Order: sequence, then C-alpha cells, then structure tokens
Amino acid sequence: MRTPVRRTHGGGDGGTPSGAKSSDFVQSLDRGLAVIRAFDAEHPRLTLSEVSRTTGLTRAAARRFLLTLVELGYVRSDGRDFSLRPRVLELGYAYLSGMSLTEVAQPHMEELVGRVHESSSIAVLDGHDVVYIVRVPTKRIMAVAIAVGTRFPAYVSAMGRVLLAGRPGPELDRYMTEVDLRPLTDRTVVDRDRLRAVIEEVGRQGFAVVDQELEDGIRAVAVPIRDGTGASVAAITIAVPASRVSLETLREVFLPLLLATAEDIERDVRAQGPRGPSVARTLR
Repeated sequence: MRTPVRRTHGGGDGGTPSGAKSSDFVQSLDRGLAVIRAFDAEHPRLTLSEVSRTTGLTRAAARRFLLTLVELGYVRSDGRDFSLRPRVLELGYAYLSGMSLTEVAQPHMEELVGRVHESSSIAVLDGHDVVYIVRVPTKRIMAVAIAVGTRFPAYVSAMGRVLLAGRPGPELDRYMTEVDLRPLTDRTVVDRDRLRAVIEEVGRQGFAVVDQELEDGIRAVAVPIRDGTGASVAAITIAVPASRVSLETLREVFLPLLLATAEDIERDVRAQGPRGPSVARTLR
C-alpha cells in the first residue's frame, strides 16, 4: 500500500487544476516538496516517469525539480533512477528536536514495548493523515515499513480515529465531507455514517481498536495523549499480529498498559515546561 502524494495546490508546469490560494503562495515550493514526498520506504528509488506520475507534474517539470534537488544535495541520481540523500533529514530535524514529547516518550515507550513485546508508535494528525513522530519497534510485523514520517489515512488507523474523535464538531464535519474513503482490506469501514458512529464511540470510550482494517493480520489499539485542557494533541498505539493477540487480550491487557504509558508521558512533558513548538507547547 502506498499513500499518494497530496498537493494542496496545482497549476502551472504540473498540468493540474489551479486551487484557491493566497497571493503569497509559492507554487514552485509546493511542487518541489511534492517531489521529495514522492519517495517513501516502499519506493526509495524512482524514475523520472514515476515521479511525474506520483506528483502529477509534467515530465519536464519533474525533471527540473529533481535536477535542482540533486544540485542542492537532497537527491542523488545514477542517470536513470533518483533517490533521497541523508540531507533531507535536516528538513524534519528542527521540528522533532524542538518537541520534548519525542524525547520524553522514548523511554516510556521502550518500557512498554519491553513488557508487551509488540511495537509502539506515536503520531499526530496532519490534514487527512496521521504522521508518525516516534516509533519503538520490536520486530517488523507489517508488510509496510514504518518509520518516523510514515503517513497513513486517519480514518483507517487506530491513532487516526482517536485524534479525529478529539476534533471539534465543525472540523470533524469537514473531514467527513472531504475525505476519500477507500477500502484497504475487506474489513475497512468506508461507509460515512458508520465511520462517523465509530469515531463518536471512540470519543466516548477514550480509545480506539482497529481490527485488520489497515492491513490484513494486524490489529491495533490507540489512546490519546492530551494537553492540560484535555485536548488530544497526539496518539499512542500498540500494533499486534491478529494471529497471536486476541481482541480480548488487546483490550484487557494491552489497553490498561497503554493508558498508563500515555499518562506518564503527559506528566513528564508537562514537568519539563514549555520547550519549543507544537505538541511540546500544548502539553505544558
């Protein structure tokens, strides 16, 4: 499964329709970032044609952006294929290094993983997706490689449903109107009314369980990480193989441990005081 690159605005070289944008919007930056996002764990090497198809840019535009990124040191090329270079890590490092949540969460998550022997992750909501910002693996159980920066559609993930349940009513209404609901397995909930009911139930109970909707054979439970006002600013999850962990065990054994870990993370982040932007600031 691959999450396609989403470009908020289009037009110009890319051949995509123009969207509403402010006079300050820089389309070339939008397209350049779309080229970087075209690469992922499943597609670390792409041809010019593949970049063009993934981003919606014309081949000529994609070529110009790729060659510019090569010259700047963010992309390498062997003459046919393109791939990212380590320098792209600079683009996200400033954000992550300013978030005390990431460094505070790590030891708590390592302790949790050591107890349950399953992987744990933290994600935040970004548009229609969840984006992983911390991950402590135990072993690879999913067909899709997961790392910091991985994105999944929010509607189909346990963390996404937790975070959507914490959104104000108008925001959730807008999300439900705009989101493209596609089945990723034969269990994926794609009916809008049913999904809305599921998300509302998640809000009432304070946790989400997703059973093989994102990937066959994988179950997950997630709970919110809240700020001092009770708002959900991130979510933490445990993902397990369905063949080894029952839904009953997930709810009765793993869920209490996950809730306790979330509380420990919230407490320690608040104890550090304000340290940088976004999640770290809202948790103080």
